[in-house]
Amino acid sequence: MNANILSSEYVLPLADPNATLETAGGKGASLARLVIAGLPVPDGFHITTAAYQRFVAENDLQPAILVELEKVDVSQPATLEAASTAIRKLFLTAHTPPDVAGAVAQAYAELAGRNPAVAVRSSATAEDLPEASFAGQQETYLNVQGSAQLLEATKLCWASLWTARAIAYRARQGIKFEGLSLAVVVQILIPAEAAGILFTANPVTGQRDQAMISAAWGLGEAVVGGLVTPDALIVDKASGLVLDRQIADKQVMTARANGGTLEQPVPDELRRAPVLDDNTAADLVRMGVQIEGLFGVPI
Repeated sequence: MNANILSSEYVLPLADPNATLETAGGKGASLARLVIAGLPVPDGFHITTAAYQRFVAENDLQPAILVELEKVDVSQPATLEAASTAIRKLFLTAHTPPDVAGAVAQAYAELAGRNPAVAVRSSATAEDLPEASFAGQQETYLNVQGSAQLLEATKLCWASLWTARAIAYRARQGIKFEGLSLAVVVQILIPAEAAGILFTANPVTGQRDQAMISAAWGLGEAVVGGLVTPDALIVDKASGLVLDRQIADKQVMTARANGGTLEQPVPDELRRAPVLDDNTAADLVRMGVQIEGLFGVPI
C-alpha cells in the first residue's frame, strides 16, 4: 500500500478503512478488504463517490440526466441508446472541478514510477445485491498513462453509469435513478503474460470443494469480454490437484498499445499451449480459498 496517498473527500488510499460501499463502491470496498488482509493487490487509490457527486453538481447535470431518462421506454432499445448517448455527451463535455482534478492528479503522482500505466475501473454503489448482479455494466479502461488521460478515463467511467444496458437493468430491477453514484478504482496495471477468472465453487456443477479457473494469454479483458475461448481448469480446493484441464485454441489476446489496448492474434506456438501449469493453478486456488474465507462465501 502506498502510504504517501493522503485521504481526502475525493481520493482514498486503496486500503483506507473509509473505503466502504457508499464511498468506494462494491469493487473498491472489496479491494480495500483484500489489501488490509495482506493479499497481493496492485497499488492504487479510490476516486470516491463524492468526486462523482461534485462533478455532477458543479456541472448541473442531474436535471439534464433526468430529462433524458424520462424519454426512455425499456421495451424500445433505441430510446435507451439515445438517452445513453446524450448523457455520455453531457459528461464528456463537462469540466472536472479543479479541487477534484487536483486530488486525483496528486494521488496519481504519488504512485511508483513516472506516469505509470494504470487500470481505471468503475465501482458502482449498487453492485452485488443478493437479487441483482451489476457485474460488467460499467466500463474499465486499461493502460492509461498521465494525469490528463486519467481524468478523461475517469469521466468515461462516470458516464458509464448511464450505459443503455445499465439504465435498462436498473429499470427492470426497480432501482431509482435519483441519488445514484459511481466510484472509480485506479490501480497500477500489471503487464500480465496471462490472465483470467477464478471461481471458488464450480459454476457448472455447484460443487464447493472444486474451484474453476479460466485463463488465456495477455490481459484479462479478452476473457472477461468473451472474445476468446480460454483454457478451463477444475481444481480440488483441499489438495490443489488439477482434476480436469481443457486446453482451448486461444486465437485472440488483449495487449497494451499506445495508451490503451488492442486485440491481436495469439502467436501460433501459444494458441494450443496450456496457459497455467499445475503449480500455478494450485497457488491461485490457495489464494482463492483465502479470499473465500475472508468474505465468508464462494467468490
